[in-house]
Amino acid sequence: MTAAAPTPTAEAARWISGFLEAQAAERDAARNTLLAYGRDLRDFADWLARRGTTLGHAGRPEIEAYLVACEAQGLARATRARRLSAIRQIYRFAWSEGWRDTDPAAELRGPGRPGRLPRTLAEDEVSRLMEAARAHGRTQAERARTTCLIEMIYATGLRVSELVSLPLAAARGDPEMLLVRGKGGRERLVPLSRPARAALRAWVAEREAAEDSARTCARAPSRFLFPARGRTGHLTRGGFHAMLKDIAVAAGLPPDRVSPHRLRHAFATHLLAGGADLRVIQTLLGHADISSTEIYTHVLEDRLRRTVLEHHPLATEADAVTDTGGAAPDADPTDRPPRHHGA
Repeated sequence: MTAAAPTPTAEAARWISGFLEAQAAERDAARNTLLAYGRDLRDFADWLARRGTTLGHAGRPEIEAYLVACEAQGLARATRARRLSAIRQIYRFAWSEGWRDTDPAAELRGPGRPGRLPRTLAEDEVSRLMEAARAHGRTQAERARTTCLIEMIYATGLRVSELVSLPLAAARGDPEMLLVRGKGGRERLVPLSRPARAALRAWVAEREAAEDSARTCARAPSRFLFPARGRTGHLTRGGFHAMLKDIAVAAGLPPDRVSPHRLRHAFATHLLAGGADLRVIQTLLGHADISSTEIYTHVLEDRLRRTVLEHHPLATEADAVTDTGGAAPDADPTDRPPRHHGA
């Protein structure tokens, strides 16, 4: 007697769990990435099951019909692009594992993601946030912690998850650089500015005083730089996000314009505008691929154009007039041809 064919639910569970385990083991995918893959693939598998088929039997027409259904639901283009990416990856994995002898998603092209420039903050806006952070908190310790958080995220460009989970050991001894463990377990060294080091010293002093107090009460001291009560043991991303909104209001900035990720964008954008090398910024941000960093090159356009017009031997006076929107520096306004009025 032959074994019964697996039910859609059983097959889907086996395929998805196998795919996610491979992503975690071979690519060291982050937990949030794996959760997103799992949600997208379960949605696709459930859609197929309602139509009487499975991941193992679906073909290109079924995948295309699913994408049309996603669009009909009003899902954003980025969401649809992400779902197609997950589908393409699981079928590529299934083909490599021998679960299927064809890859029905190999030639599919999705809607793609819109090319958007990262939203950032101006330097004076960051300065206002810094000033407001120094006064945010009921106690000296709270103000020291807030100042340290804002100074460090802008000075280092850390992801918010990297910042809030920093171990206390990494900050002891007045370090000039921090060793950070980022996405995929990759480690990198990030230098600290003088203001960030000063803020870090002040907060570590408060932390050590709190540790001494904890020992006298027989409480185990926290190993995190920014400890908090809760399951993680440290300040959460949501907690930092909410605190930053309060600081934005105090600084007179619209809270919907301020986020931890925009401070990371500000770090990169302001560095690049100041002349930093793109490869250096890639290393500091912890980007595995330079293409992720190239979104910031829009800030270079005006500076590069001025450099060419000012220094290239073939740049002409007419170019200077076009660039400045007026006369060349040495031109006499009276030498301009008369304007003609009327048609």
